[in-house]
Amino acid sequence: MTTLTAVADPTAMSAVTAPPLPTATERTGARTDEAAALIGDSRERIDALDDRIIGLIQERMAVSAVIQEARISSGGRRVNLAREMEVLGHYRDALGKPGTALAMTMLELCRGRV
Repeated sequence: MTTLTAVADPTAMSAVTAPPLPTATERTGARTDEAAALIGDSRERIDALDDRIIGLIQERMAVSAVIQEARISSGGRRVNLAREMEVLGHYRDALGKPGTALAMTMLELCRGRV
């Protein structure tokens, strides 16, 4: 049985170059550097807001688990549909029809964590 061993040519490695990074205008789709800078800064702010929103939803999930545990241990049901309808209405009133879908997703995340 013959075993082949590959030996890397150190001179061949120097010929490999990474592709160029996209410019700010290419990353943002903007047509000017000024617009690209504004978009980049705004995206950083959105990313920070998203992190805060995720943290708040996780906090809401924890509080919801406490409520569910108290309700179940007292002989109640895991979900209070009347309360969920209040939450859905609140989001719909504040954000319109898409708010209802957002609230449904949030409520789904908060159910059954006990």
